[in-house]
This record gives sequence, structure tokens and C-alpha cells, in this order.
Amino acid sequence: MEETISLKELFETLKKRLMLIVSITLVAAIISGIVSFFVLTPIYQASTLILVNQSKSEQSIYNPGEVQTNLALINTYSGIIKSPPVLEIVSKDLNLNMTAEQLASKITVSSDNGSQLLNLSVQDPSPKTAAVIANKTAEVFQKKIVSFMSINNVHIISPAKVADNPSPIKPQPLLNIAIAIVVGLMAGVGIAFLLEYLDNTIKNELDIEKELGLPILGVIAPIEDQKLEELSRRREARNTTVRGETHGS
Repeated sequence: MEETISLKELFETLKKRLMLIVSITLVAAIISGIVSFFVLTPIYQASTLILVNQSKSEQSIYNPGEVQTNLALINTYSGIIKSPPVLEIVSKDLNLNMTAEQLASKITVSSDNGSQLLNLSVQDPSPKTAAVIANKTAEVFQKKIVSFMSINNVHIISPAKVADNPSPIKPQPLLNIAIAIVVGLMAGVGIAFLLEYLDNTIKNELDIEKELGLPILGVIAPIEDQKLEELSRRREARNTTVRGETHGS
């Protein structure tokens, strides 16, 4: 006999385990909030904008071939920015006591498709340090590219600055709490259905039919104590009346 679960049974299970689901969701949200606000270190980001273009030539006519060459070199420039020869100088000049690999993990270089702009971003627990590293890296790269590739086509057009009230890019407490609520809700619902599946106690006549595979011939309806007492009083009153009539006759 195949077992089927109705939509009503699903809602009954959720209703029965509602407190469990709510508790798990609240615990997940509280833990996420505590970790986001008090445990994780805020990380700030500073960015420097670098323009890559060809040096001026004697020709004043726009040459699209030069732009394509610059775009092809952007990936090369990104690798040079995060290379040890550049970052070791940055670390030494700023007295960071960091290896080139450690410094590279803080730096991200990106560019939009079709753009000759490089965005050099640095993440650090200190917004001031992030800005200093970004500007110094761009400065060292601008100088080194001349000796590396014998060209001078890099210009810093927007140095990194520290805002008056900088906001960390991570962690994002509200986002983390929202994710924790969703995960906690899913976990609570899953645990509720798991507990219901593992619960093999007999609760009603349908469970008996499923276990024994036999049809239900009759059901004894439950009677509340109040109704049972009322029936007893009526029966006693009726018996008293009958006895009175018997003695009277």
C-alpha cells in the first residue's frame, strides 16, 4: 500500500513543529549578528584609477589599432602590478613587513571590457593603509613599466582617498543576518519533517490502517471530561426520577 502525504498533513507538521522552526531561525540570526558585529574584522577598500594609452606620436589622426594594442596589454599590466618586483618595493617603502604574496592577496586589478582604465583596489582593516598601499602600488608600477616594457603610457588619473566616514565593504551584517534567517528557516523545516518521519508512534486511526493494512470498521470518538461529567449528571438525574416514579406507584 503506497503512502501518500497530503498538503494538509504537511501544514499540520509545520504547525506542530512551529516553535522548533522559529527557535532555530532565531538562533541562526542571533549567531550571525554576533559574529558579524563583534567577531569579524571590518575590511575597508580603497581604489586608484589608472589610464593605459599610447604615447603621443607625430600623427594626429586617431588610430584604432593603437587602442586595440592597449586593450591587449591590460592583462599584462594587471600581472605586472601584482608581481614581486613591484610589490616588494611597495612593502619596503611603506615598511609593511609583508611579503609580495601577502600584499598581492590584498590587491585586485580589474577593467571593464573595451575600456583602457585599470581599477587598482586594495582591501585592509585600516582605510588609511588601504589608500596608501593603492597609491604607492600605482606609483611604483608607473615607474617600473618604463624599464619593463620601454614604454611610458601609464597615467594615474584618480588617486585613492580616505573618506571622512568610510564604510567597510565587509562584513555586511544585515546581509549576513538575512542569509542566516533563510538558512535557519530551511534547516528548521528540514528538521521538523525529519522528526515527523522518525516518529513512529500511533496517533490516529489512519496510522493504524497504514501499519496493519486493514480497513477501519469503527472509531470511538473521544469525549471531553466536561461532557462526560454532564452525561453522568443527566444519567443520575434520570435514574433518580425513575426511582421516584417507582416508589410513588
